[in-house]
Amino acid sequence: MTISSFSELGLAEPIQRALTAKNYAVPTPIQARAIPALLDGRDMLGIAQTGTGKTAAFALPIIHGLSKKGEKARPRSPRALILAPTRELAIQIGDEFRAYGKFMHLRQTVIFGGVSQKPQVTALYRGVDIVIATPGRLLDLMNQRRLGLESVEFLVLDEADRMLDMGFVRDVRKILAAMPKARQSLLFSATMPREVLRLSGEILTDPVRVEVTPQATPIERIEQNVYHVATAAKGALLASLLDDPALSRVIVFARTKHRANKVAERLERSGVSTEAIHGNKSQAARQRALKAFRDGQVRVLVATDIAARGIDVDAISHVINFELPNESESYVHRIGRTARAGANGVALSFCDPAERSYLRGIENLIKRKLTVIGDGPSVSSFDSDKPKAKKPQGGKPWHKRGRPRSSGAKSDGPPAASRRSRRAA
Repeated sequence: MTISSFSELGLAEPIQRALTAKNYAVPTPIQARAIPALLDGRDMLGIAQTGTGKTAAFALPIIHGLSKKGEKARPRSPRALILAPTRELAIQIGDEFRAYGKFMHLRQTVIFGGVSQKPQVTALYRGVDIVIATPGRLLDLMNQRRLGLESVEFLVLDEADRMLDMGFVRDVRKILAAMPKARQSLLFSATMPREVLRLSGEILTDPVRVEVTPQATPIERIEQNVYHVATAAKGALLASLLDDPALSRVIVFARTKHRANKVAERLERSGVSTEAIHGNKSQAARQRALKAFRDGQVRVLVATDIAARGIDVDAISHVINFELPNESESYVHRIGRTARAGANGVALSFCDPAERSYLRGIENLIKRKLTVIGDGPSVSSFDSDKPKAKKPQGGKPWHKRGRPRSSGAKSDGPPAASRRSRRAA
């Protein structure tokens, strides 16, 4: 059966009004397939990436189910629990629940670390129907007896692969042990490694499996290029690429907080509006940076993998891997930030000789070779504290403009990449 509108799903009238207020008329594929099964009370294993509409796929039936029972919110005893790996994702999910439940009398709160627990505890004591939480802070509050999970009827584990990557598996199992077995459980993951399958077997009972697209399908809409370039030259290459206005809204990925800060500082010094987000930034600073990036006040966001989870920003023109991830699946998560809503995107990766094994792992995972554009410069003023030198003018090829060219180069460097980027944008 093909579902062409939300009105066909049998959701409560106040939910329909909330969807109309958001101008949502046609469900996405995952919503059309998941919502009917969830309304029937099935457990679910969902394979979907951010940007597919998966939050609404589980939020709408949960709100519907809670509202049908008409129970009052009880202090410290939520009826629905959504676990997310990062505070950014938890906040985003909380915003969506609030929007969809706009005309309902349901109470919710979002629980995460890095901020005072006092407002979160106050909300719990007033009574909540829905808790959206990161595992660490939730477990802390459970240990303090600030809340109990004995009344949970709905459980969602979102981005389970990232949850395990971040080392939350023990916390998750402790949380599961505190819940009743008679509940409806959902697990969503962008990828399905063996550990996630094992966890799904512990959580789910006779689940319906919803995989809206093969895992690699979004990648097929992304032009993926790689520069073989020494680490010391990556900064100069990045600065050169950003001379191209086609790189209009860019996420740059670094492996460490220190590198993310350094890249952001140097870009700012070269006149590129930039913000960095990572685990050492306060929650308020991270939210300000995301808002500035989303609103177009900042052109470049430099992020670590963990901090970037939950970023859902439209019209990202390019993703740049300043450093390749040491886990191949992180590459899929990174570049999936572009090419949203059916659009195309561009992913550029910088590969130092020491990162070649990471590149091979990525290519094996996605079953394709990245297009080699060429090598960048072999010396970098970007990574020094000296003022950035002006680029020589004239008609000489890029690699002869006062910078020695790296060995094995196959093109004239960034200008060629810029032309390629313009065609893809």
